[in-house]
Amino acid sequence: MSTAVATIDTTRPAIPLSRLVKVELRKMFDTRSGFWLMMSIGIVATIATIACIIFVPNDNLEYSVFGTAIGVPFAILLPVVAILSVTGEWSQRTGLITFTLLPHRGQVILAKAIAAILVAVVSMIFSFAVGALGNVIGSALNGVDTTWDVSLADMLYIVLANILGLMVGFMLGVLIRNSAGAIVAYFVYSFVIPGIFGFLAATQDWFEKIQPWIDFNDAQTPLFDGGPSGEQWAQIGTSSLIWFIIPLTLGVMAVLKSEVK
Repeated sequence: MSTAVATIDTTRPAIPLSRLVKVELRKMFDTRSGFWLMMSIGIVATIATIACIIFVPNDNLEYSVFGTAIGVPFAILLPVVAILSVTGEWSQRTGLITFTLLPHRGQVILAKAIAAILVAVVSMIFSFAVGALGNVIGSALNGVDTTWDVSLADMLYIVLANILGLMVGFMLGVLIRNSAGAIVAYFVYSFVIPGIFGFLAATQDWFEKIQPWIDFNDAQTPLFDGGPSGEQWAQIGTSSLIWFIIPLTLGVMAVLKSEVK
């Protein structure tokens, strides 16, 4: 006489990446600091647009002026958003809960990266819309023709440049895993190192020739000037290997192996 053995399926379906991205997006807005940081993006875009309408001379009132005025503070704010999205797990001591509920840490880091990029893209689209509205209103108030001197291709290059800047912030967050330390490191990367490299390029001919190949900030300049050439794309690739890919790889490896407390 055969007996049937009852088995219980204890496996659980994998959590889809889309759900993790939604969770990470919600976590960006849940805290008071995160909410106001996101709100500051819209506030800064509005203030910059109003300032252009008031202070920019009529002869220079064109869409690129609004885009530049909005883009400069965005280049600072977006990397900070990416940094906080990562370091919050350690600074707010939520990492133990997060990685207990989802032991696959690499999947969590990927979801954070996607969420940060989505915020950057939506923020840039919003900034383009605010700039366009400011361009129309400013031209009407000052009695000049509305000038649209930025093409769709230019916008895409600008979005890509801001995503690269954001991902550098994300990389520093993964590598350092401390909010204050990562933010300081980003400002050093953005403002101190370019000054050192610029000084070396101005005083050393040999360094001037290799600067675009090792200076990630300098290599990205063509993205704001109508698009890189083939050689300039190669320079972006080699410099990103030094300043982004290798450090991010080391940071992810440390996250995967380190003890979370």
